[in-house]
Amino acid sequence: MKFRFKIQQYQTDAVDSVVSAFKGQPYSDGVSYRRDLGEVKPVLMPAEQQTSMFPPAQVSMDEVDDTGYLNEALQLTDEQLLKNIRDVQQDNDIYQSASLAKGLGRCALDVEMETGTGKTYVYIKTMFELNKRYGWSKFIVVVPSIAIREGVKKSFEITVDHFMEHYGKKARFFTYSSANLNQLDSFSADSGINVMIINTQAFAASLKEDGRSKEARIIYSKRDEFQSRRPIDVIAANRPIIIMDEPQKMGGDVTQKALKSFKPLFTLNYSATHKERHNLIYVLDALDAYNKRLVKRIEVKGFEVKNFRGTDGYLYLESFILSPKQPPKARMELEIRYNKSINRETRQLTVGDNLYFISGNMEQYRGFSVSQIDPIDGTVAFTNGNMIRKGEVIGDVSESDMRRVQIRETIISHFQKEAQLFHKGIKTLSLFFIDEVAHYRQYDTDGNEMLGEFGRMFEEEYISVMNDYRTLLDPEYVAYLDGIDVHATHRGYFSIDKKTGRAIDSQLKRGSEFSDDISAYDLILKNKERLLSFEEPTRFIFSHSALREGWDNPNVFQICTLKHGGESTTQKRQEVGRGLRLCVNQAGERMDAETVGADVHVLNTLTVIASEGYAEFVKALQEETKAVLYDRPRKATVEYFVGKNVLMSDGSKVKLDEKQAKTIWKYLARNDYIDEEDGITQEYRNDAASGRLQPLPETLQPMSEGIHKLIQAIFDDNVLDDMIKDGNKTPAPENPLNDRFYKKEFQTLWNTINHKYAYTVDFDSDELIKKSIAHINSELFVSQLQYTVSAAGQKEQITGDDMRAGESFGKVATHTETLKHASTSQLKYDLVGKVAEGTVLTRKTAAAILMGIAPDKFYLYRNNPEEFISKVIRLIKEQKATMIVEHIAYDQIEGSYDSSIFTAEKHGKTLDQAYRADKAIQDYVFTDGTAEDSVERRFAKSLDGSQNVFIYAKLPKGFAIPTPVGHYSPDWAIVFHEGTVRHIYFIAETKGTMDSLNLRPIEKAKIDCAKKLFTTLSNGMVTYDHVDDFQQLLNKVMA
Repeated sequence: MKFRFKIQQYQTDAVDSVVSAFKGQPYSDGVSYRRDLGEVKPVLMPAEQQTSMFPPAQVSMDEVDDTGYLNEALQLTDEQLLKNIRDVQQDNDIYQSASLAKGLGRCALDVEMETGTGKTYVYIKTMFELNKRYGWSKFIVVVPSIAIREGVKKSFEITVDHFMEHYGKKARFFTYSSANLNQLDSFSADSGINVMIINTQAFAASLKEDGRSKEARIIYSKRDEFQSRRPIDVIAANRPIIIMDEPQKMGGDVTQKALKSFKPLFTLNYSATHKERHNLIYVLDALDAYNKRLVKRIEVKGFEVKNFRGTDGYLYLESFILSPKQPPKARMELEIRYNKSINRETRQLTVGDNLYFISGNMEQYRGFSVSQIDPIDGTVAFTNGNMIRKGEVIGDVSESDMRRVQIRETIISHFQKEAQLFHKGIKTLSLFFIDEVAHYRQYDTDGNEMLGEFGRMFEEEYISVMNDYRTLLDPEYVAYLDGIDVHATHRGYFSIDKKTGRAIDSQLKRGSEFSDDISAYDLILKNKERLLSFEEPTRFIFSHSALREGWDNPNVFQICTLKHGGESTTQKRQEVGRGLRLCVNQAGERMDAETVGADVHVLNTLTVIASEGYAEFVKALQEETKAVLYDRPRKATVEYFVGKNVLMSDGSKVKLDEKQAKTIWKYLARNDYIDEEDGITQEYRNDAASGRLQPLPETLQPMSEGIHKLIQAIFDDNVLDDMIKDGNKTPAPENPLNDRFYKKEFQTLWNTINHKYAYTVDFDSDELIKKSIAHINSELFVSQLQYTVSAAGQKEQITGDDMRAGESFGKVATHTETLKHASTSQLKYDLVGKVAEGTVLTRKTAAAILMGIAPDKFYLYRNNPEEFISKVIRLIKEQKATMIVEHIAYDQIEGSYDSSIFTAEKHGKTLDQAYRADKAIQDYVFTDGTAEDSVERRFAKSLDGSQNVFIYAKLPKGFAIPTPVGHYSPDWAIVFHEGTVRHIYFIAETKGTMDSLNLRPIEKAKIDCAKKLFTTLSNGMVTYDHVDDFQQLLNKVMA
């Protein structure tokens, strides 16, 4: 398996933010200098090449190449740098810096990215871009631990081919080692991109000039084996750019002082949680990452110990069993008396069951008869007034009992997740953190490995859960499970004692939160890809809690912390962070929004099995999350909008003036999208989530997307609630087709539309060429490389408000220039081929369009080929889309959809989020939002409540209509009672109003194509249209 990487806009934005901070810096392709080769000892010629007539010959050193290549110095003034930084901050809606932050080098820039969003990828790409734009080539990545160091090295290894494809070159990278100092000479002598990775944890003392460690003597002293040179001097001669990975963990005075010895050009700091602020230029915090669906959604299964009055009997409510034809059952664990023992066993209970009799007349259960089972609330009530809730453990419960419950719940969650993901080619992993190796692995007197307490519990519960659930699982998946031995499916990753070869507890270094034992990380990181293969039986991993920084496998779906003591909130966030990355399939493709659309969080949910109650865990996790969020605005005031840069529909940017800001505020107030204190209301968030936002005034339509991005950046505490689900809520049940599906009336509709289709589009290529050329000439905008020279002096009198507003300088005189000698990409592009491929046109047509566009537009290609290509493709596809509807023709082809298409989708929703339908072909309808007033939820209720409606179906996404601009799936299929309406059979689309969608040409073309398909192929029998609500639907079927 090989990881696949792709260009993602948020990562490109982070890279561009750094690169733009140095706008105006001239390109310099390799600044050479004479390297210090040290005291080079003469090298004797080999004995066989010598003769007795002459004294021993010496090889001349004149031919030794002493050329080195260093980073060109920054040519920008401090004022120019600050101006660039403030421009980037304004573009990114970040508070503007009043001054230039210095420390390590000319400036220090902060990039804030949430764990799991690929910050390592981002700073590697940033190196390539800085090299491409300015010629800088020497970089040092500084990390706080061996775990992160090894992870960074791994990232360099697996992205080599990806960056070679995009930049036409490779980065030479190595880990600093005092035992291999010759790498420093290669670092200095090579003119390409060179990266040294060094961890302060392993070499903290070596960075302290007067340190006493062996490493300190090596890096700061002249070494015979290094030609009497000091390694630190050789490194510093390159004027490297320092990249700090997790700088908040390297903020000690000793480390900061020592890093100055590298004499860096400037410093870039990458972290999710910066403690010390410099010049912040890009932010993607936890809330951004969740809202953009760049990380997994978290669900928490919490557990609380509770005692019933009058008894200490043990009870644990595991789950509910739902059936469309039977009342709900509860799966509950209780104690059962046998002749020679009392065992804890799981039983399925229904209303009326008496626990006293089921348990074998154990006195502790007298009076416990089940009176109510409520799977929506997640409770079971008893006739004696007691009630147990999912996630509660009742009675005399030891810590060992709780650990067993946690292990069992982890296995149950694993099976539930794995059954869903198996057929999608996604391997499921679960991770247990333990605080003592002995709990999982022990050794007998002969040194043979034995299972510890948790290992034995795991195998017992795995077999038990497997037996309980196997009849509910798909036969193919069960066959996969049967092929895995219980002993082979779990494995421990621990530090190894070098003397005994035994697994041991990983020790934390004094004053650090990391383990420095590389033996454990070797195992974890080297097996990263192999663990993702179905051929590898390991699915459950036990790891020492000190190794939490070393775990970053994207397919971890369950995390369970089996600890005897409490843990800090920071530890919670760190451990949860090990499973936040979006998963990948067997082909290495990441399951993100581009790949799976709206189902990102259906497939990507991380279940945390906590050792405490749900509310307690979530509160602590939210407080920690809120503490590290970027300081967001909380009010939608006119002042908030004034001066903000927003993206126009043509790709350009415009700064909002006061008149536009007031128009936005009035729009929000008029539609009840803000409250009396200018906070964003839940109504706005609901409308945004369901795609039915009221349209902005016409003058603001071209910047609609940018304005709503600004509005959605406004924070309130409630937005954190949606980030974490309660894992103890009852999952929605299987949703089979019911009897209504088979009724003659619905079968008539289904048989009419249930066909596979093919289309042909026959339009004049010359017409497309002309329209595309005109559209490109009018709309193409590609960022050009410019620099601004600014000059200003400080005011004579400066107030505190001036400092906060960044206005401590007087009037600024500026002039802007286009950088005429900017570096162009050295990678050769097949421009015509790329455009033809992206637009699905012939090379001849693509070439004709490119040849026809205005010279000044075509010239933009030189400055930014990637952006030019992507925007030209988009503009051509927009013109193509507008012509498609006029010229498209559909034909029915062989093949149809099986009825299983309705039950194949897994929504990942809980029972309380499912709508129980009265007239649908399935008992439950899963709508687009969880809110009671979401468009689809209200539409389904109206369908059920209308006397005109006979049967309806929520059409699955798998029922797709092909169009030249992508597949399209309509929402509803509806059968009305004959005689009550004019159009009996209707296919409806209900994703908000056409105005509020502000449909782009491509999206509108899909809907128009569907309308044409149903009109022509059903002979007018089936009507298709877009409707805002049920009343509009009635108006259309009556007309």
